[in-house]
Order: sequence, then structure tokens, then C-alpha cells
Amino acid sequence: MSNLQARQFDLIAFDWDGTLFDSTKFIVRAIQKAVIDVGGKMPTDEQAAYVIGLSLQPALAYAAPDVPPSQYDLLGQRYRFYYTQHQNDIALFDGVIEMLLALKKKSHHLAVATGKSRRGLDDALNTVQLKGMFDTSRTADETAGKPSPLMLQELMSELGVSAQRTLMIGDTTHDLEMAQRASCASVGVSYGAHRHEHFEIWKPRYIAHSVEQLHTWLMTRG
Repeated sequence: MSNLQARQFDLIAFDWDGTLFDSTKFIVRAIQKAVIDVGGKMPTDEQAAYVIGLSLQPALAYAAPDVPPSQYDLLGQRYRFYYTQHQNDIALFDGVIEMLLALKKKSHHLAVATGKSRRGLDDALNTVQLKGMFDTSRTADETAGKPSPLMLQELMSELGVSAQRTLMIGDTTHDLEMAQRASCASVGVSYGAHRHEHFEIWKPRYIAHSVEQLHTWLMTRG
């Protein structure tokens, strides 16, 4: 049986932070410190984690409801300051490289769909030496942020893949909602930003509790 016949999905799109990249705790701390710097009340860990994956404006509005919009530019600057302090400390989850290489061997198209900025994603890809691993990517500053389906729709259009042959993998409800709105299948991972108990409403095909579980599922069901 050929790779094409064996595949259920031609395109597999991954969220970045909390799905492939072990960065959730650094993002949460950077958000909390930035909010304090501009005079807001520090969000809880859960409140800060909830906004991971969103584009900047709705993320700031949720994480810092008592900070006026006039302070959002400064808030974003302070967030980037704290995040970049630890950028080189962040690493891929164990097993991610092996999983991606196995998927490429099966001739899947691989993409990234992330709430990060283009500069942020490119910096991350350079840090972990992943250039060339992904066929394409979309970031929140290039298109509509999650959970709008536009990011996935653009990836599918660029690669010529239908929604029925596309799988979105992410660690937040924003990722899974985006997939549903794009008429794509999804898989949730529980080791990132959002609690997996909140995933079921978006009907993911599977919830993986480790990269190893995700890898195994993708080899047999992807």
C-alpha cells in the first residue's frame, strides 16, 4: 500500500506554543509580569494560559481587563521583553523531532498555524533548527487570529488540500474551534495551555496526553 493510500490526512497543521514547543510556563510568566508593569492586576495562571494562541489584541483584552487599550502597545512591549529573556531556554517537547520526521516519511504536508507573530515564529524555527521541516505556516499577524478559520483555509488553499484531508493539532480550545469552523478534523493535546476537559465540545478525534501518544495515534490514524 502506498503512502498516499495509507494516509487519512494529507495536511497536518500544528499549533506551536504548548503543542510542539514547551513554552507555556514562560508565556504565562511573561504575561503576568507585563500586566503588573503597566499597572494592571496580575492574571492567574489559568487566565494567562487561556489567551495563548490568540492574536495580540483579544489576548491582551482578556488577560488584562483593567488595563486601558491606550496601554496595549506598552503591554505588548513589556511582554516581548520578558518572553525574549527566556526564548533560548525553551525547547521542543521530547519526541517532537522524531514524530515530524516520521510524518514526513509518510509524505504528509506539515504546516504551522500559530498565534505567534511571523518574527516570533521564524526566531523559534531558527532556534530549534527546524527550517525546512514545514511546508508552510501562518501566523496571527499575517491573517485572522484564532479561532477564525481563515488561517487554516489559507494553508489548505496554498497546498491544494481539502478540509476533509486536513488535520489540526493543538493544545487550546482556540485551535479546536478553528478546526471545526474550517470543517477540518482535530486532535487535542493535554500537556499544553488548556485543560483537556474543555476540549470535548469541539469534538476532537483524539486527545493525546503526551507526544508519544500523539506520535502513535498519527502513525496509525493520521
